[in-house]
Amino acid sequence: MAGHHIPHFQNDAGHHKVEIGVKEFKCVGANPPFDHPHVFLDMGDENEIVCPYCSTLFAYNAKLHGEETKPEGCAYTSKAA
Repeated sequence: MAGHHIPHFQNDAGHHKVEIGVKEFKCVGANPPFDHPHVFLDMGDENEIVCPYCSTLFAYNAKLHGEETKPEGCAYTSKAA
């Protein structure tokens, strides 16, 4: 697992469901300072997983790539200090 980027996703808008193109990722909740612990989630053989902190339902969508999301704008990018 080392050596590759783990995408991070956020849900500032409070969407019930966020479609993503990866099965391993980190959920940060909302953007800081309203984030929760950045938790690693792995869907394994499933196509959906619920974040145990913010209850966002993440659904795998094979048509999406990298940090693309539906709805758009749920990819989290760290703001360098």
